[in-house]
Amino acid sequence: MPKHERQKEKLLLLRRIFETQTDERHPLPAAALLQKLEEEGVVAERKSIYADIEALRASGLEIELQRGPGGGYYLADRPFQLAEVKLLVDAVQASRFITRKKSGELIKKLQGLCSRYEARSLARQVYVAGRVKSMNESIYYNIDALHAAIAEDKQICFCYFHWEVDFSSPGAVRECYHRDGGRYTVSPFALLIDDGNYYLVGYDGEAGGLRHYRVDKMTRITLLEEKRQGKDLLAHFDPAAYTKAVFGMFSGRAGQVKLQVENRLVGVVLDRFGRDVTLLPGPKGYFCVNVNAVPSPQFLSFVAGFGAGMRILEPAALAEEMRALARQIAALYEEE
Repeated sequence: MPKHERQKEKLLLLRRIFETQTDERHPLPAAALLQKLEEEGVVAERKSIYADIEALRASGLEIELQRGPGGGYYLADRPFQLAEVKLLVDAVQASRFITRKKSGELIKKLQGLCSRYEARSLARQVYVAGRVKSMNESIYYNIDALHAAIAEDKQICFCYFHWEVDFSSPGAVRECYHRDGGRYTVSPFALLIDDGNYYLVGYDGEAGGLRHYRVDKMTRITLLEEKRQGKDLLAHFDPAAYTKAVFGMFSGRAGQVKLQVENRLVGVVLDRFGRDVTLLPGPKGYFCVNVNAVPSPQFLSFVAGFGAGMRILEPAALAEEMRALARQIAALYEEE
């Protein structure tokens, strides 16, 4: 093959070799670089390699030379460090709204940000113990459509469903649409992630206030020509405060709840409600705190999970709900 053939590809091939086959622990000497180019069908002279490396350096690639036995040239810096890629892989694995199939596709792309040797170290994360994942593959298109609606200041309409057991087939589930399959019309405000799920928060004119919807349970999303409504609520909307107040994204009106908490659980309170809450003295070994929360089954479960370490003091009606829940649970475990 004449040496001038495919010469225009040589720099691109050499760049790819540096990106995929070198790192600090796996440098390649000039002879090895020539061999790898030959494997790609490109013949080059040794002296041209040095000129090519200088050209790649001039283009912004940080190529270093490691001297001594086993040394050679390697790509010393990448857009993402290995530790950063590992964080991204963990985030993909932990996201419940990303399906198993899409998780695998995304992780494979993230591995492309590393050398093939570094990519192998991600294998331990690729096979992390199974987590509950979304079953709706269309969520990615949903998110894109919702971002577009927010950017273009448009209302949307969509259908909304929940899963229910399909008794016609053992172990099967089916989609059950709300409003008998009728469409919701909502002014989208923000997309939030809570407990690994994606939610849309928006103004629902029919309901007359802010509502949130699981994005993976939304289908047939359509952008409308009408401008968004409820912008007076948007001016005072705090996504972080909304997420802290709404446990498990149950709908309802948030209010002040006074808790008595064992001192050892102060970290739990700060993690859940933020560091801006005021801790007040309580009985020996306990403190009191007022938090903003939506009274919901999820909130009651949160408090109950700490047993005697956490107690609802006010409002009295919510404390009574907790007592009723405790009686119901106790009744389930009474001996026959």
